[in-house]
Amino acid sequence: MAPVVRSLLENDLYKFTMWQALLHSHPGALTEYAYTCRNTPAYPLAELHADVERELDYLCTLSFAPDELDYLRGLRFIKSDFVDFLALFRFQRKFIVAKVEGDSLSIVATGPQVHVMAFEMFVLYIVNELYFRRAAPANALEEGRRRLAAKIAKLRAFGEQPACRHPFEFFDFGLRRRFSGAWHEEVVATLAAEVPQFFKGTSNVYLAKKYNLVPIGTMAHEYLQSYQSFGVRLRDFQKAALEDWVQEYRGDLGTALTDVVGMDAFLADFDLYFAKLFDGLRHDSGDPVVWGEKALAHYARLRLDANTKRLVFSDGLDLDGAFSLYRHFADRTMTGFGIGTSLSNDVGLTPLNIVMKLMHCNGQPVAKLSDSPGKTLCKDETFLAYLRQVFNHPSN
Repeated sequence: MAPVVRSLLENDLYKFTMWQALLHSHPGALTEYAYTCRNTPAYPLAELHADVERELDYLCTLSFAPDELDYLRGLRFIKSDFVDFLALFRFQRKFIVAKVEGDSLSIVATGPQVHVMAFEMFVLYIVNELYFRRAAPANALEEGRRRLAAKIAKLRAFGEQPACRHPFEFFDFGLRRRFSGAWHEEVVATLAAEVPQFFKGTSNVYLAKKYNLVPIGTMAHEYLQSYQSFGVRLRDFQKAALEDWVQEYRGDLGTALTDVVGMDAFLADFDLYFAKLFDGLRHDSGDPVVWGEKALAHYARLRLDANTKRLVFSDGLDLDGAFSLYRHFADRTMTGFGIGTSLSNDVGLTPLNIVMKLMHCNGQPVAKLSDSPGKTLCKDETFLAYLRQVFNHPSN
């Protein structure tokens, strides 16, 4: 059977942008990333262990192709020295260990951050595709195509309604939890062909290159979390991370992620300086309407026109949720909607809720204090308590 991974380019754009920024600012950071499954699978994931080992072995033989490097070099925010690094890059098998723990699968990547941080997406979509190769009935793709056609019909009907001040735009964020690589590609290609007026890009760089789409993404939680260990006062880690991002990208990639220690703590750090320099904000936990209203109120307090900013929503969205948020906000600000699992894994089966998160950096724990119960992830309760105290964050 064909390997799951088709190319090292088949990663989310924000992995490359964080990778470049951290290579330039903290190339010596040592980290640990751990995989977790948050829901109950149809069969024990431990049964995939041998197949996962084989896929990881194969992943570590791959390198970037010359045309892939040329594509990355053509993105104006990707710097030449980073592409030169990628030309030499190989995943090192010694840095990642997969093992069985009861019925569960344990996967941990440990080593220099610039050598292990990119494992995340590959691990997640390897586990997903292996799982669904065994769990899916023969008619899964038939059901997926029926549902995709219904989504396209819904988009066209939505387009016939009166528009808000700003247009409706959505993106594919479905790489990590997709049903399969082939189905993900079919979904993206179909949306690009059928509803290009709404579908504006994908986080999957491989598919963006193949279908001449805009690659979408800026930063994820691991980027900001890393700064909890980078020698600045803990209270100042968000400001340090945002400042380094500004210096790295000089006006490009201007969407900031807000929920590493909660929206209120983020806005306390997101002063007029950052609010002017960043194009907008991304939501990934908590009530999206409450979050968006807080963002608009913050821009109003700073006397900034929110119509020049963009709010990007990306937390478990489907089209109906995106339509509702668009109607609520798009007369007051630009919006964007990153839709993941409900595009790339809507074939009538229950998706796996799997993540692979940064747990330690430079020998100390790091954490996200989510605005959604159940999303906080850290095994060190002492550090979590300290982080909550520093940022006055409620327990969840």
